[in-house]
Amino acid sequence: MGLFNAMLGNASAVDAERVQAELAPVLAAGESVQGAWQLVRDQLVFTDRRVLLVDRQGLTGSKRRYHSIPWRSITQWSLEGAGTFDLEAELQLWVSGQAAPVSRQLSRGVDLDAVHQLLARLALR
Repeated sequence: MGLFNAMLGNASAVDAERVQAELAPVLAAGESVQGAWQLVRDQLVFTDRRVLLVDRQGLTGSKRRYHSIPWRSITQWSLEGAGTFDLEAELQLWVSGQAAPVSRQLSRGVDLDAVHQLLARLALR
């Protein structure tokens, strides 16, 4: 992840195997990470069972909050690419029972086609 993207708060893709090992204590038996993005210390993780938002808090990041959204709860999504003068793309997930979508910023360099394909494969089964 580039320093410029980190300073702006944009998420960049990270290695799924590294995230799998890091999140092993909170993943269900047999659950596997399919894609992951890092936002300074926070993470957006797609597993084969859910979307996992990891919010690291405090000075050292040792305090963590996990927000788990099962794929079956996602009713729709929107992925807006970065324009000519935009520095980031935006992912929005609508969750049943919630009026406002969950939003995350992605860096300009994220492969949006791959994110679309991953969302379609995981959310539409």
